[in-house]
Amino acid sequence: MDERRGALRALRVLMWVVIAVEVPVYLVWLVQVGYEAGQQLPRGDVARWAPPVLLPPAAVLFCVAAGWVWWGAVVAATGARSPLRERWIPASLVFVAVSSVFCGVVSVDDPSVSVGLLSATVTALGMTGLFFIPAAASRQLPDVVRRRSRRTAAAPGEAGPDPQ
Repeated sequence: MDERRGALRALRVLMWVVIAVEVPVYLVWLVQVGYEAGQQLPRGDVARWAPPVLLPPAAVLFCVAAGWVWWGAVVAATGARSPLRERWIPASLVFVAVSSVFCGVVSVDDPSVSVGLLSATVTALGMTGLFFIPAAASRQLPDVVRRRSRRTAAAPGEAGPDPQ
């Protein structure tokens, strides 16, 4: 039991370390590339301020909201259709990813494949960290991990033990 508790604690600590590293780097990067991308617009254009001001809060809102909806379905474990299949969730995540990578590529003077790959990597890591904040903060994380591990330990044709 202590070994399992230690593993669950290590999982939670690992999740928070990843979140604590990825999310600030992503948000600072997003503000910087948003500013640089906005500077590409003509002087006097009101939209110059939009990328650095609107994109970071949109990323936080959409990624955490999608993570919250997903985590709520995992905790409920009703076996119903995954909420990630709702159209608004992938659409909002794709919007954040495309906007983020676009600003990353546009923000440099000489865009290249490596800039696009770096932008995609920073975006993927940051969005992953934001997405898993609700799961890492949840008190039900140990229960869900235990329930899922019992279900996987059962034979493929058998139902796992009842979680209650």
